[in-house]
Amino acid sequence: MIGAGGWQLLPSKGNNEATITVGTTDTVTSLDPAGAYDAGSWALFSNVFQSLLTYEPGGVSPVPDAARGCSFAKGSLTTYTCELRDDLTFADGDEVTAEDVKFSFDRVKKINADVGPASLFSTLKSVSAKGLTVTFHLGSPDATFPFKVATGAGSIVDRTRYPADALRTGDGVDGTGPYELTGYTKGKKAELTPNARYKGAVGTGAPVELRYYADPEALEKAWQAKEVDAATRQLPPAALAALNASDPGQRVTEADSSETRNLYFDTRSGSPLHDTDVRRAMAWLIDRERLASTVYDGTVEPLYSLIPAGITGHTTSFFDSYPNRNAQKARKLLEKAGVSIPVTFTYGYGLGSGAAAAEAAELKRQLEASGLFRVNVKGYEWTAFQKRWATGKLDAYAVGWVADYPDPDTFTAPLVGTGSTMNTGYSDKAVDRYIADSRRFADRGLSADDFRGLQQAVADDVPLIPLWQRKEYVVTIDDVGGGQYLADGNGVFRLWKLDWI
Repeated sequence: MIGAGGWQLLPSKGNNEATITVGTTDTVTSLDPAGAYDAGSWALFSNVFQSLLTYEPGGVSPVPDAARGCSFAKGSLTTYTCELRDDLTFADGDEVTAEDVKFSFDRVKKINADVGPASLFSTLKSVSAKGLTVTFHLGSPDATFPFKVATGAGSIVDRTRYPADALRTGDGVDGTGPYELTGYTKGKKAELTPNARYKGAVGTGAPVELRYYADPEALEKAWQAKEVDAATRQLPPAALAALNASDPGQRVTEADSSETRNLYFDTRSGSPLHDTDVRRAMAWLIDRERLASTVYDGTVEPLYSLIPAGITGHTTSFFDSYPNRNAQKARKLLEKAGVSIPVTFTYGYGLGSGAAAAEAAELKRQLEASGLFRVNVKGYEWTAFQKRWATGKLDAYAVGWVADYPDPDTFTAPLVGTGSTMNTGYSDKAVDRYIADSRRFADRGLSADDFRGLQQAVADDVPLIPLWQRKEYVVTIDDVGGGQYLADGNGVFRLWKLDWI
């Protein structure tokens, strides 16, 4: 049972000047918003950078932050205009201008980093700036564009301090968020000081030190040793299963989450998993229930669709198509494909990312038990793992996906659209058409039919296999409040909401 309290000397209640330490296993890939598209980096970006829009806690529609207001042109979903606040300054006192905003979006697209967020702006054709007005010109209707503006990809940087065509090096950050990054040691910690110049929607909070741990076991050890005041993303499954909100000395937040994990495949010619029937055979062999109960101690739910439960358009397309494990059907598909049995392929995973090693071992066991597959498993340091899948050097790999914004679009285009972030090589005209059509609806509920059709197409082609959907857990010592704001599911890591109570 995890607990806190004991000998630790705690600050007096109401002390908002003492530093709150937060432990996590997330990894920061880059301090430059043009070079990172992962939960760990964006968690930091939420606090040190500012976007034109943001989300209120629990909100599903973006609200102004660096902007005074934003809107689509009347009768159009291809022209989006924002009016910038006139009181924003960078840490050195320089005024934030519309040109800085234009520069920030332009460089994300121009740099187009392998593990960057450029794919989010696939519909963005150009940006213009005049005075305090920023206008986004889209190549096709995209009702989801405001959602993307509110993400870490929309972080506003100082155009005098970031190169236009390359990622910034070093540990410096120049943003206008609620915190300044006053100290950073890669893989160890980030020191955050409230930004006295911040103007926007959220306010500032207590000083925070983010501490990064190599794996969940190291984070649990730090929590038990009372080295951190809050722990999130992720404690080991067994520790999460044992959390009890009634235990004295700690506060536990358990929230529904749209975080998912999928098994992705290299679908390109030359890959052992290129043939659709080979991937369908694998879909007949995966036992999600066993994976959830054994590897994750029941802290995740089996997932049978691309879009998770609780999000518009969710279906059970993989359960409908592959309702139970069936090695006989899998063998017939491999024989139809004319491939040598067992099919041998490489499976990579990120070291330190939760129970990834145990998950890899269980998936290997399930696939090899049929005698139809031979799986060569290897773990990689997180950044190296990202680069390997981004450059097509893995046949299969499992990756968790945290929603960029509260809309089903975030589970479609980045994962299965042509040129997707996951770089599986998968491209399907019907899927791309469903994605484009879904973006034509300002009323997002009207897009449900498109998403249902898309998910069935994905179940037919199997460029990936959904594995599970997790709950979100945050645990804090009893004297720290606000832990629930780190886990409300809309992609914003609100460190400024933590406080001493």
